[in-house]
Amino acid sequence: MWLRWLTTSPLDAVRDGRAIGEPGARMVVIIAMAFGAAVLEAWLRGEPGVLRAVAGLVVQQRRRTLAGDRLLTLLGVVGVALAATLAGAVLPIQGPAVLDSSVGIVWFNAMEVGVWVAVWLVGWGVNAVFPLVGGYRFVAQGLAYELPHMFALITVALGAGSLRFADIVAAQRPVWFVVWMPVAFLVYLLSALAMAFWGPFGEALGRDIAGGVAGELGGVDRLVFSGGRYLMLAVSAAAAVPLFLGADWAPAKTALVLAGLVLVRQLVPGVRMDRYMTFAWMVLIPATLVQMLIVGIVVL
Repeated sequence: MWLRWLTTSPLDAVRDGRAIGEPGARMVVIIAMAFGAAVLEAWLRGEPGVLRAVAGLVVQQRRRTLAGDRLLTLLGVVGVALAATLAGAVLPIQGPAVLDSSVGIVWFNAMEVGVWVAVWLVGWGVNAVFPLVGGYRFVAQGLAYELPHMFALITVALGAGSLRFADIVAAQRPVWFVVWMPVAFLVYLLSALAMAFWGPFGEALGRDIAGGVAGELGGVDRLVFSGGRYLMLAVSAAAAVPLFLGADWAPAKTALVLAGLVLVRQLVPGVRMDRYMTFAWMVLIPATLVQMLIVGIVVL
């Protein structure tokens, strides 16, 4: 059954009415990959087992700060995982999406922007200096990566002539979009790291600010927040497949992209957001606009 699920094309499954498993069940695959990313990252860093760390956080007492806003903090902690889940709802992972929307790309981008709000609420809600600095860093990071990210998504939509993920997959039957949209693909991968504030884009959780946004989180709060971060990373990797790599063998492709994103944390140092913002505006935005122009000419 699982081999058939791995090898069945999403479009064939939809056409034949034999998609394997309910769409909601396929979200479990992304969650499992997020857990796998946590295991791989812990192994690369030589840290204790993931299950042991999870158990430790479950029994750990929640931290309290003076005059902290518990409701805002809770909304932010849960919001990261919720935004990632809603973003993944429009992805056709070896079958129809949970939410097969005609404006799937817009929905995906909107949910990803929701992570901004969630992280900011955590930084603001705990009423502490370093988490607030981490929240400001993440907002600055969003301003740096979001516009090139949007142009990359628009380029894909232009090439497919649709904002629906299933149509984008269908448009890649002759050739994957990564072949003639390499700039958009690379920009998207950078954005995937930034969405999950991962690797070089993890300054919101920097050691120089004592853990930043998550510095005052403990117990279940920290567990849910960290889990949401890994889930966002997995969802971002999963979205790269229908956007640029077709959708056959989607779980395998997602696993490879996700493993690459995890490895980046070990290989690339942190990036200062003021410098990355300059790079984004001076290099990435012009590059994505040129890529969009080329795709527009090809389509016409």
